[in-house]
Amino acid sequence: MSCSRHTRRGLLLGALALGACGFRPAYGPDGAGRFRHATAITTPATPEGYRLLARLEDRLGPAREARWYLDVTLDISESRASYGEDDSIGRATLLGDATWRLTDGADGPLVGEGRARGFTGYDSGLVNTVALRADARDAQERLAVMLADAVVTQMLALGE
Repeated sequence: MSCSRHTRRGLLLGALALGACGFRPAYGPDGAGRFRHATAITTPATPEGYRLLARLEDRLGPAREARWYLDVTLDISESRASYGEDDSIGRATLLGDATWRLTDGADGPLVGEGRARGFTGYDSGLVNTVALRADARDAQERLAVMLADAVVTQMLALGE
């Protein structure tokens, strides 16, 4: 497939314009690449905190030499809805709130802070206890992934 001269010229001018306006790749050395394998992460010592830590380390990599220190606190609540005629509860919603602070060094200056929120649900009207627990655990894992991804996205938006 061939490209016309005008299309190639437009692409070249567009790339130059992005470069001139300060555009830089998010995962380049000045973007999130600077956090990769260089961020020590602290989360609550709870099952939800462990799930969040696992996802953050998937995204940022385990710290080899920590320059950045990320501290995340979690607040997770559960609400139930969808009551049946026999007073059974058919749906549960997990609400998650992750507040984070990123510093340059263990006691260094604040680089950024933010709050990530998310929610997910599961069928809590299951009669089988094993299936109910598996559904709840799956919802907790989905929420942890959602919150961790939001934290990393907010970190990507930090300027130098």
